[in-house]
Amino acid sequence: MKPDTFREPVTILVGLDFPAEVHTVMDAYRHLAEWPASLRDAAHSMALKACSAALRGEIEAETARGLFAAFAEKHDLLAPGTDVIAASRRRYDKDPHVR
Repeated sequence: MKPDTFREPVTILVGLDFPAEVHTVMDAYRHLAEWPASLRDAAHSMALKACSAALRGEIEAETARGLFAAFAEKHDLLAPGTDVIAASRRRYDKDPHVR
């Protein structure tokens, strides 16, 4: 495993609420760098600094992941668990009344 790879990806919603998996510190850094300046706050600043430090090898990737996930949660970017999505799809496929 590369040193900037997360043990488990952070799944966030992008664009028109499409899920995207963030697998590395660099991916998280890119999302943070593209965040609109007018919406940046303390959570953004901490996550961005953590990603920068992780890219320099000063902190663990998992520490940066935690701060990125906290930023995503604060801004309602975390995607629902894939098990929830899979369960709702199964219900949709099996129940003819759910259309």
